[in-house]
Amino acid sequence: MKASAAQQRLLLDLAELDAEIAKTAHSRKTLPEDAELAALTTELESAREDVAASRVSVDQLAGVADRLDGELTGMNDHLTRDKETIAGGLISHKALVELQHEAESLERRRDDLESEMLELMEQQEATSAEADRAEATLLTLTEKELDLVARRDESARAVDARSADLTERRGAMAASIDAELVGIYDRLRGRGQVGAGLVQARRCGACRMELDPRTLSRIAAADEDEVIRCEECGAIMVRTSHSGLPGQGRRSE
Repeated sequence: MKASAAQQRLLLDLAELDAEIAKTAHSRKTLPEDAELAALTTELESAREDVAASRVSVDQLAGVADRLDGELTGMNDHLTRDKETIAGGLISHKALVELQHEAESLERRRDDLESEMLELMEQQEATSAEADRAEATLLTLTEKELDLVARRDESARAVDARSADLTERRGAMAASIDAELVGIYDRLRGRGQVGAGLVQARRCGACRMELDPRTLSRIAAADEDEVIRCEECGAIMVRTSHSGLPGQGRRSE
């Protein structure tokens, strides 16, 4: 196949653009904000679990407090009735003694419940404070997540804009190269291979394979518009004045 040296050299520029496009695509998939968001997700899940657990504890203690308060109210009402009956003096001696014993027992139980209620109130205060801390932590992490999402979206837009620009430039450049030449290049890239590489320092710029003297001599002897493929990787080997081919100093590019 024949193609002018200038056309072949354009493949190197095309390869650079393709490398930039690939690099941009990789950066789009590996935005640093995405990594931060992934790490933050774990923190958020833990914070939500802490908030849920603390709320359950608060509700459970509130239920216990309601039960104790109900017991105390009922006990105080019962004790008040017993004392009123005792003060009225209208019951038998035996009933009076029994009622006094009952009143004493109620007072002891009431004192125990009041002590229990005080301890419970201290526990409720500590649990409520812990719940407040958990909710404050969740709020802080949620705000951080919103900020990260906004920054991630901004970074993504910038990368997408660069990708669109590179793709547009790539299309324009590919259109300026011989269709058959760029077709070979694209087919190689489609198979995951390098499409073209500069011959330099006795190596193929695509696969980095060192070229033997016979191959170098053959390349040097070929017409400059001859399209030469690497025997190892199949890439188009582009020659320039910097390729260091045998006798190149005595030939024009």
